[in-house]
Amino acid sequence: MSTELTMTELMQVTVDEGASDLHVRSGIPPSLRIHGSLTPLDVPALTEEDTRQLVYSITPEDKQHELENNGGADFATSLGDTRFRTSVFKERGRYGIVMRMIPATLLTLQQIGLPNEIQELLFKPRGLILVTGPTGSGKSTTLASMLNIINQQRDCHIITIEDPIEYYHPHKQCIVTQREIGNDVPSFAEAIRRALRQDPDVILVGEMRDLETMQAAITAAETGHLVFATLHTTGAAATVDRIVDAFPMDQQDQIRTQLSVGLVAVISQLLLKRVDKPGRVAAFEIMISTPSVRSHIRDNKTFQINSDIQTGAKFGMVSLDNHLLDLYQRGMIAYDDLVTKSQDPDTLVAKLREMQGGR
Repeated sequence: MSTELTMTELMQVTVDEGASDLHVRSGIPPSLRIHGSLTPLDVPALTEEDTRQLVYSITPEDKQHELENNGGADFATSLGDTRFRTSVFKERGRYGIVMRMIPATLLTLQQIGLPNEIQELLFKPRGLILVTGPTGSGKSTTLASMLNIINQQRDCHIITIEDPIEYYHPHKQCIVTQREIGNDVPSFAEAIRRALRQDPDVILVGEMRDLETMQAAITAAETGHLVFATLHTTGAAATVDRIVDAFPMDQQDQIRTQLSVGLVAVISQLLLKRVDKPGRVAAFEIMISTPSVRSHIRDNKTFQINSDIQTGAKFGMVSLDNHLLDLYQRGMIAYDDLVTKSQDPDTLVAKLREMQGGR
């Protein structure tokens, strides 16, 4: 190889630099995403043969066949205690890799920035808790931290269904069964159906990516299980709408009714670059199901959920805009992020001006 770099060395640099992602492409040096920004390593650009060798050095044989037949494959790999979610693929006939580093140590909810009220939800006997946000917003980390608390403090059976498995959860107070799509079970929906016969108390669904999986997860929550799942949506109202809209029109009223009964909370999060020190900080919107919220979902009035969140602090609710404003006033995020990530920028800016004028 022209660069003589190995994947082990690249993964070690990723760990040492505290990067979230590693990008490998031909024609440019490998790059790290550090605190949200892409930074090329100070090494020569990779050739097509370099990237091919790097890809094949890390890809299991069955995934090599998938890569060649389908143009890409996803799997997890480890360097010591650190795991990486890995995507290998072809682009313009050449090879590429993106690796997401999964931190070896789990954070507490306080370190993530979630209020104490969230911990109480982890002891619910049943229901659906959704953690939502765009790719790279820390959903997996939040969910793994929640499961870790359950594993430490409850005696129950946790089943995780993931593609691929990211965090390994050892048995603590709980028995933990971790099933990987492709290796252990063919699909999310099939895994959830099977899980219901495996005496679970808690089920983690890595991603509700299709209608069949959504239906299975909602049913599992209804039938006496605490179900955690993720969606790539921002905001509680948009999350409810996204689930309902995935179903045919003649089923939507039924799904609204099921959600109004089964949904416990929606935690929507973004990761933003810090301006006070290196790193990133999470901004949250938290919706807790109250009788009023359940009524809005059942009656197809999700647009009214935001006002419930605004006035629901006593239930542990947090609006995204209020949390962004708090982070900005504490000097943690930039004004641009405050405005561009806000759900209602005009109202937020007016509120900020009023507060500054008042001082």
